[in-house]
Amino acid sequence: MAGSRTHSLYHRRSDRASSLPQGSARWHTTAARTWTRPPVRNPDDHALRDLTALSRVLFDTPDEGEILRLAMDHIAAAGPYSAEAGYLMVDGDLVPSPRNGQTHASAAGHRVRDLAGRDGPVTVPGRPWGRALGLRGLEGLHGYLVVTSRSRPTEAERSLLATLVRHTAAALSVAFAHHRRREDALELHRLRDERTALQRQLISVVAELGYQRAVHALMADVAASSGGEEAITRALHRLTGLPALVEDRFGRLRSWTGPGRPDPYPEPDPVRQDDMLHAVARQAGPVRVKDRLIALVRPHGEILGVLAVVDARDEADEHTELALEHAAASLAPELTHLRDLAEVELRLHRELVDDLLAGTDEASAYARSEAVGHDLHRSHYIVVVQWPNRTADDSFAQTVGRAASAVGMRSLLTRRSDHVVLVADDRPHARTLYEALARETGTRSGTIGVSAPCDSLDDIPHGYEEAQRAMEVRRHSRERYGTTFFDELGLYRILGPGNDYRELETFVQEWLGQLIDYDSRHHTAMVETLSRYFDCGGNYDETAESLAIHRSTLRYRLQRIRDISGNDLADVEDRLNLQVATRVWKIVLGGPG
Repeated sequence: MAGSRTHSLYHRRSDRASSLPQGSARWHTTAARTWTRPPVRNPDDHALRDLTALSRVLFDTPDEGEILRLAMDHIAAAGPYSAEAGYLMVDGDLVPSPRNGQTHASAAGHRVRDLAGRDGPVTVPGRPWGRALGLRGLEGLHGYLVVTSRSRPTEAERSLLATLVRHTAAALSVAFAHHRRREDALELHRLRDERTALQRQLISVVAELGYQRAVHALMADVAASSGGEEAITRALHRLTGLPALVEDRFGRLRSWTGPGRPDPYPEPDPVRQDDMLHAVARQAGPVRVKDRLIALVRPHGEILGVLAVVDARDEADEHTELALEHAAASLAPELTHLRDLAEVELRLHRELVDDLLAGTDEASAYARSEAVGHDLHRSHYIVVVQWPNRTADDSFAQTVGRAASAVGMRSLLTRRSDHVVLVADDRPHARTLYEALARETGTRSGTIGVSAPCDSLDDIPHGYEEAQRAMEVRRHSRERYGTTFFDELGLYRILGPGNDYRELETFVQEWLGQLIDYDSRHHTAMVETLSRYFDCGGNYDETAESLAIHRSTLRYRLQRIRDISGNDLADVEDRLNLQVATRVWKIVLGGPG
């Protein structure tokens, strides 16, 4: 505590102290009393009275730095003296007074430290007499006064100076004693506060340990009973008094215990769900998201689900967070087990579908389909799903499988490098699966192709080709996103895998060769312009808008197409052949989409 005064002693000014006279007739004391020196005949009496008045002020001053300042300011009251420097002992070190002069302070400081607590002479140029006088009390050295005189002091003047030094030292002793008492009182108050805080902390620790034991015991009972997700939400609700719930990582409800369950449960937004998961994953422990306190279930870093309590009144405390963390840890093995089962089932499905698409014997296929709970004896449709913004990995395959189940499709599933394949036992609705996947992925930029019915297992490989052809036709049409059925393709059924590629290439070269060569040489887009013109039904405004060009530019290009190809767009036969050629060029030969 004493160390807090180290360099601030000289900056504290006592409101009770005021300047004492140095040859003036009037000065003010700390109580604002005005004292007028009466006329005296003996100068020694005058000096003694000034020192007596100074002594009273010194003893009334509680600040050590102020005491030293007063003594230095009024050193002349004892004789022909000047105070060259002053020092206070603070934490075992002599700290110079801010009133020390610059001229001789450094030399005086070295001399004072060399004296090591003793009095001794000090040499100051121009001053025939100088002394460093220790300010001592019962507790030891309080500081130093370095005093010089313009003449050698008389015995009486030496006596007065010694008196001033003794009074200054005594006043410092009193001030230091007051400080120690105050510091002791503050330390005692601090210790009492610390004891109270420790007692409260001990009570809190005991309560915390009791709550932790209750949480551990309840979660151990849940684990021992293999109660699953509902048992965990019931236990969490009992511990916290708040509604508890489990969602899968996509935001769909799996279990709810407690009041206030929404009915129907809100459909999750995939983009917002992903943003929320990433935000929570970046923080440690449960995180508040609106009216919920959320903990992620993520063994080994993989997010399998979300455990939460609904805390609309913001009542959750550290006990709630502790219970939520332990419940999430108990839920992790359960969700891991379910995930492993789903992966095994998905792998079995995938292996069966891969064999069906490649062609396999019926006996093996029927036996394996029965093992996974699917009836292959019915007619099936092959469904191919591609979403450009989603890689066809296990995660997307699970998304497709979940969407198919949500719309009532019974199917087997596998995946390829850029699409997912379903073998469904019924014809899908034209829009239901697409809309479900748009909700799941958060984007409508997807394409689905559906085959004609496959009445036997031998039809499935060919049905896979049909589904791919339907998807490709859709991708290269004006409306690239949505669902296309092979049996509704009409003319486009001949434009795809399984047809004579060389004949198709010859047909395209016959009708579009000159335009293709022209585009290649001049880096133009005549074939694409013609294709868009047919896609838009010959409508100039729609074609120009789709190509992002002006209507007059479109007219110029169409005239150039007539000139280069020698074909008449107004002729029915030319028009039909050119339109079919652009379709073959785009769908089969891989022209720009």
